Amino acid sequence: MVLAPASHNLLFMYAPTAQIAIVDDDASVRKALMRLLQASSYTAETFGSASEFLASLNQRIPDCLIVDLQMPSMNGIELQTSLTRAGIEIPTIVITAYDEPSSRERCSMVGAAAYLLKPVRKKELIATIKAVTKIQCEFY
Repeated sequence: MVLAPASHNLLFMYAPTAQIAIVDDDASVRKALMRLLQASSYTAETFGSASEFLASLNQRIPDCLIVDLQMPSMNGIELQTSLTRAGIEIPTIVITAYDEPSSRERCSMVGAAAYLLKPVRKKELIATIKAVTKIQCEFY
């Protein structure tokens, strides 16, 4: 019987996880989402504004973006529109405490992959991240 080298098994145990960016003007939401994602073995980075996130894109582009719909200066829809115009494709999950049919429709029209209500449930968020990052992988 031939056994695989120990390093071969480590490859499967430590598979890379998706890099998630969280953009929300509420520090408590950023902190809660960061903890939730880290507990689920994701790597997450937080940003307090859309402009702060956009400035970070020259360093790395995340595998998935979670963005608040209602933010000062540039809201989630405006951020998604800016990314699309720049030719940057990041599966985006829009989160909001204000569920309005027109907001859902606008998010979909600008290319958001998902729309979730706050407070975000852990299982729903993780399932959504898996779904949108899987979609991304299928097209590349």
